[in-house]
Amino acid sequence: MTIRRATHADIHAVMDCLTAAFAPYESRYTPGAFQDTVLSAESAERRVREMTVFVADDASGVVGTIAAGAAGAGEGHLRGMAVLPHHQGRGIADRLLHAAEAELLRLGCTRATLDTTMPLERAIRFYERNGYRATGVVRDFFGMPLFEYAKELR
Repeated sequence: MTIRRATHADIHAVMDCLTAAFAPYESRYTPGAFQDTVLSAESAERRVREMTVFVADDASGVVGTIAAGAAGAGEGHLRGMAVLPHHQGRGIADRLLHAAEAELLRLGCTRATLDTTMPLERAIRFYERNGYRATGVVRDFFGMPLFEYAKELR
């Protein structure tokens, strides 16, 4: 298993990974929220251009992904964390998160934020185990609440 920066050639594999990982939650998302989460070809290309997208690769191809980018004023933001369902529980998410946080530190960020939804209870527990705490900021995400979590980076 390797963690590496995604290239333009990985865009469809990233989209496939997001779709497979979030498919079990689709019925609990609004259509707009689900589409924004799994990406279109255009939004995936934009994400690769504007953020550092990492992929976890094994012999079968891309099995996980996360994006990290500087948001300004020492803050970085994480988006699009996903691991294929049959690869979950193997430490891939930990490795992806650590790579993304290291990228934010490299970019001069001292704080990382991410947003998540209530259906993603397992992801919320994962983020909390990794030092992320709810900030109390709740935004509208295509008609459903989006909860911000943050962590101070070292």
